[in-house]
Amino acid sequence: MTAMNSMTSPTESPLWCRGLTRSYSRTQVLAGVDLELTPGSVTGLVGRNGAGKTTLIKCLLGLLRRDGGTAQTLGAEPWDLTDAAKEQLGYVAQQPDLPGWLNVRQCLTYVGAFYPTWDAAMALDLASRWELPEKTKVKALSAGQLQVLAIIAALGHRPKLLVLDEPAAALDPLARRRFLQELLGVVGRGGTVLFSTHLTADLERVADRVAVLRQGKIAFHGGLDELLDRTKRLRCIFPSQTEPQPRPAIAGLLSWTSGPTGSVAVVHGDLAAATAVLHAAGATVTVDDLNLEDILVELHR
Repeated sequence: MTAMNSMTSPTESPLWCRGLTRSYSRTQVLAGVDLELTPGSVTGLVGRNGAGKTTLIKCLLGLLRRDGGTAQTLGAEPWDLTDAAKEQLGYVAQQPDLPGWLNVRQCLTYVGAFYPTWDAAMALDLASRWELPEKTKVKALSAGQLQVLAIIAALGHRPKLLVLDEPAAALDPLARRRFLQELLGVVGRGGTVLFSTHLTADLERVADRVAVLRQGKIAFHGGLDELLDRTKRLRCIFPSQTEPQPRPAIAGLLSWTSGPTGSVAVVHGDLAAATAVLHAAGATVTVDDLNLEDILVELHR
């Protein structure tokens, strides 16, 4: 599948990379990633387990050295982020690392001391609304409560760029809804969000853009609506009930399945052109919509 990227000028984007590579020993995980966030967007980063999503995020935040390529985060080289850039950045790791000997309230005060723009009232209000026990030690929190605390810690200074790595994996449904509302709040204040997730329902609720990481590269980066509109299932019935050989050459074909009652093609791209090719081969074509989960499965075949 041809990579599709909608790029802004690097000077406008809060986070971008070109040709980013990273290997572990002899295994290449990132093989030339091109990604650029659109300011004011919520971008979902998706890919199979082991695709390199966490590695990419860590390289973009200066937590891991990249092997090659160029990148900027908030106008700075990721490995040498300035204090000013860090003050505008919020990050939630897949496994939050917060001081376990402090209680919830003390932890938020501790984190807030690092940020001149820390909004203590907002942080405590979020803790109350998300029903975090303020006097409980961090080390005694459940996995979901710890995730909530990490999210609040990342939101409390009203970051310009918020990056989250599987932030909702441990959250219950109510906490996830509250979390997604806060993401929209970040954008409403002029911020930009990048979050990796395998929860397609979360993407469909808040993301306006999707970046698909596949085989070490970005296979698709664009609007969520664009991905849904341009990826369809085409059900084909041929007059003889036997598909022609060779099969019709369809641009953007993701998969083709033959069956006793017809063939099924999943196509990403110019659907009118694909349908025209099938009609020319004598097929009657029915077009079905796909949900996001189905599309991501097809992109990773």
